[in-house]
Amino acid sequence: MKHSLWEILDMAGGSMWVILAFSVIVLAVALDRAIAHWGYMRKARALHDNVSRCLQRGAVGEARSACERSQSPLADICLVGFERSGRTKAANVASAVQRERIRVLAELKARTWLLGTIGATAPFVGLFGTVVGIIDGLGAIFESKKNDLAIVAGPLSEALYATAAGILVAVEAVIVFNYFNQRLAKVALEMKLLTDEFIELLAEAEEEPAKSRSKSKGKRSKRPDSDADEDDESKRSRRGDSDADEDDD
Repeated sequence: MKHSLWEILDMAGGSMWVILAFSVIVLAVALDRAIAHWGYMRKARALHDNVSRCLQRGAVGEARSACERSQSPLADICLVGFERSGRTKAANVASAVQRERIRVLAELKARTWLLGTIGATAPFVGLFGTVVGIIDGLGAIFESKKNDLAIVAGPLSEALYATAAGILVAVEAVIVFNYFNQRLAKVALEMKLLTDEFIELLAEAEEEPAKSRSKSKGKRSKRPDSDADEDDESKRSRRGDSDADEDDD
């Protein structure tokens, strides 16, 4: 027995409409997360390589400018480090950067909970529609006062559409959910590695100017001593000359 699409959607007490809405939500979330993940780590790696080269040669300002121009979420993480660097302890800078990393990854995970929820509830919605169809079929037998299987066969077959549709949408949602969860775990691990390396390079870049300043101060402090030594030697030489003149007299 063939049914049109609208007839199928009206089956099972309206549960097919709920299942259709679930299917649309799954497709919308999958498309949205696919766009969010598209080129995510490629942009992050490119920015990390650029920032690393700048920090290795001590160009902190150039590295920050690269982050300000970048569209990668890693730029937000690095900018937090640049803003805190030099103002507080290195441990506080690292904590701030890690908090920003967690926030960025939370945004990447947005709306994936819908996939898990639909994957868990869609079969039960389909089962509910099937139960409603069975109730209608048994009611038809009661009203006809006949024990004819043909009376209940039609409603039962129609009710099973809801179960089949619910299972199909649930499988779709679970597959998409697991895919993005696995991808998110991989992105989170790689982002942590990139962030840890950035923190180390930033700390080293900030230490270099401090070391150079301490060395220059040390050189300046040594110069008065050398000047004093030269003055002492000149005084001694003048005294020697005066003593020699007295001896000649």
